[in-house]
Amino acid sequence: MNLAVDVREACRSQRAGKGQWTYGLVSELLRREQELILLCDSPLPSEWEQYSPKTKTFRSGVLWHVRAFLYFVGLKQPSMYVSLTSFIVPFFLPKKYLCIPVVHDLIAFRPDIHNKKATIIERLLAKGALRKAAHILTVSTSTKNDLLKQFPSLSETAITPIFAGPVRESAAVSESNENMILCVATLSPRKNQYRLLQAYASLPENLRKKYKLVLAGGRGWNDNNIVRLAQETDGADFIGYIDEQQYRDLLHSCAVLALPSLYEGFGMQVLDALQRGVPVLTSDRGSLSEVAGDSALLVDPEDVRSIASGLSTILTNESVRSRLRTQGPVQAGTFSWKRTADLFLNIVKVLQ
Repeated sequence: MNLAVDVREACRSQRAGKGQWTYGLVSELLRREQELILLCDSPLPSEWEQYSPKTKTFRSGVLWHVRAFLYFVGLKQPSMYVSLTSFIVPFFLPKKYLCIPVVHDLIAFRPDIHNKKATIIERLLAKGALRKAAHILTVSTSTKNDLLKQFPSLSETAITPIFAGPVRESAAVSESNENMILCVATLSPRKNQYRLLQAYASLPENLRKKYKLVLAGGRGWNDNNIVRLAQETDGADFIGYIDEQQYRDLLHSCAVLALPSLYEGFGMQVLDALQRGVPVLTSDRGSLSEVAGDSALLVDPEDVRSIASGLSTILTNESVRSRLRTQGPVQAGTFSWKRTADLFLNIVKVLQ
């Protein structure tokens, strides 16, 4: 059976979370020599070229979805459409065509709107796309639960979490003593960098002198006040978008990974840090606590004092740091792209 996979987000020059997830799963499937038709709108990542995958490239924009739709329904062999990041083609495909959409999060249905265009599209199309799906995949159990709450008519057995893996499977445990608190995320209110900056600014002067706060990530929406506060906060530095090698280098050299986000579908940065034995501070809710388990220091992301107390504890308590360094790789070991690909292919096999 042909698996036609929308890989556009993995082909971006600056991949955000969904793009990294798409890249991770498809890379694992290509390593297994799984036959795929990669649907894209730009050149594939260069490292995929060694597998010589079958590719169909359509011009980006609204018509991309029309062309992908027409191409897929015109395939003569039995085929399945795998939509890793979008509801548009799944919404318009007749039910007779096998389609698996992947749901990363329910951000579009939260009150704190992030992107009006994306929010409107998802709110209009999600229910219809999911109702017709042959099966639905999510990136976490938390997202599955959110989905069932938002759409109670969906069957629990029709939804399977397949999780994610770390950015690099073979990374060594970090032994770094660098004096840096690292936060990697697109700037936006949901990622909560503003409260993180406030918490950092409230730390004792001796800690702020010893540990700088580095914010890495592309500009998002409604982020001007975050950038302004970063510029005004002594010891804080916003360095913008970083590529994968820079990301790995920063993870290897940081003292703490801080991601007190208000909502995430998974939280791959947390997993990447845990794998390397980097102490993690993250939110006590949703998928972030699911990914971290007992191997991170969990805080209330809406309470600046809770974030500040968590940072202070990690930075000053050697026994806590030691425990987190030890437990992190063990927790991260329960996630892998191999596991995600196995779960994905099991669903495909059942549907064939």
